[in-house]
Amino acid sequence: MADPVERPADQPQCPSMRGDGLLPPELRAWMLLVAATGSVEQELRSVVKGNLDVSHDEFLVLCLLAEQPEGLRMTRVAELLGRPKTRLTYQIACLQHAGLVTRKSVCGDKRGIEVALTEKARQLLREASESLAETVKRGLVQFVGREQRDALTALFPDLGPV
Repeated sequence: MADPVERPADQPQCPSMRGDGLLPPELRAWMLLVAATGSVEQELRSVVKGNLDVSHDEFLVLCLLAEQPEGLRMTRVAELLGRPKTRLTYQIACLQHAGLVTRKSVCGDKRGIEVALTEKARQLLREASESLAETVKRGLVQFVGREQRDALTALFPDLGPV
C-alpha cells in the first residue's frame, strides 16, 4: 500500500500561494479550504458512522450543538450549516429518535423550535473525540503541505503563523 501522504502521479498539486494562476490569493485560499474540507469529510464518513452511528450531516448538527450548551433554534442551525430547513427537520427527527437531541418550543414563539444535545450525545462525542480528531488530522496531513498552510494563513494575516 502506498504511503498515504504520497499523491498519485496524475493528481495535480493542490492550490497554494504561488500566484501563477488566474485567481487572486483570497480565492486560491478559499478553494484550498473547500478542497481540504472535502478531504477531511471523506476521511470522517466511515469513522462517524462506526463510532456514532449517524450520517455525516447528522454529525455536523451534533458538532454544532456541542458548542452550544443551551441549544439553538432550528432556523439558526439551518443557517450555520447552509441546509434547507426541511432537510434539517428530517435530520433532527432522526437524531431525536436515536436519543441524541431534544426538541422544545421556544417560549413566546409558536413556530420556534430549539434543539439541544442530550447527555447520551455528549457522552458519545466525548468517547469518540480522540478518534475523530485523529481522523481530521490524517485528512489534513494528506492534503495540506507548507505552501497550503501559507495560503490559509494569508487569509488571516492578523492570526500570525500557524
